[in-house]
Amino acid sequence: MDRTQKAALLSTGIGALVMGLKFAAYWVTGSLALYSDALESIINVVAALFALVALRVAARPADDDHPYGHHKAEYFSAVIEGALIIVAAILILRESFHGLLDPKPLDAPLTGLAVNLVATAINAVWAVALLARGRAWRSPALVADARHVMADVVTSGGVLVGVALVMTTGIAVLDPVIAGLVALNILWSGWGMVRDSVSGLMDKAAPPEMVAQIRTLISLHSTGALEAHDVRTRHAGQATFIDFHLVVPGAMTVQDSHAICDRLEAAIEGAIEGSVVVIHVEPGEHAKGRGVPVI
Repeated sequence: MDRTQKAALLSTGIGALVMGLKFAAYWVTGSLALYSDALESIINVVAALFALVALRVAARPADDDHPYGHHKAEYFSAVIEGALIIVAAILILRESFHGLLDPKPLDAPLTGLAVNLVATAINAVWAVALLARGRAWRSPALVADARHVMADVVTSGGVLVGVALVMTTGIAVLDPVIAGLVALNILWSGWGMVRDSVSGLMDKAAPPEMVAQIRTLISLHSTGALEAHDVRTRHAGQATFIDFHLVVPGAMTVQDSHAICDRLEAAIEGAIEGSVVVIHVEPGEHAKGRGVPVI
């Protein structure tokens, strides 16, 4: 089990702990707002499990049926997670509607707030840690999971403030109103995850700063060539596929041009973790005069 899978497994455990605490807070208060917060935690646990499965699939080596590997499995996890969030929001809206029709006072609100606050603090610490690791390891599944947990933290903060208002003002109808606002926030979060994941499935290019780094590396390590052009990139999970055309003098031997390609591949793959480089060599007359210059 690699580091990303271990992080997803730990996220599942933390999600289960937080879910238990939030349902305890709902149980002692009967608050629909706290119920909505607890319901989202169920989605956190299920989503973490999906992320773990997707990471295990993505880690499989390339085979005859998948010669480019299984990297995109992570994006499917993020899409499923976004869909689950939308389902949770619809369920919360349903409960909120019934609550508006028949608002009820809260039981033991202070105890419920305290328990929920502990759960929120655990989530906040884990969200920050998971997001940092997901970005460092360039894992869409972990980043999506971290963003979901972070959205849960924001939601929980709003719920805590709302329940405190219900407790201090005695206006029971505020509870289902807050639950409805939570549902709308969750819907927005789910839409963002689906949108970002679809971009990955559509072979979105690497970020501009990474493309600039790639072009610099090509320029620095292609001594002996004339230019490089048609540089293309695409992300697939933790992998970044890079291909370009390298123009060399027409009289250069295959062995010499191959040596330049080896040098370029080693430099790029050493600087950009998870990169897969493909270079197409062309003779001098194919130079476009507007490619990456050779230093």
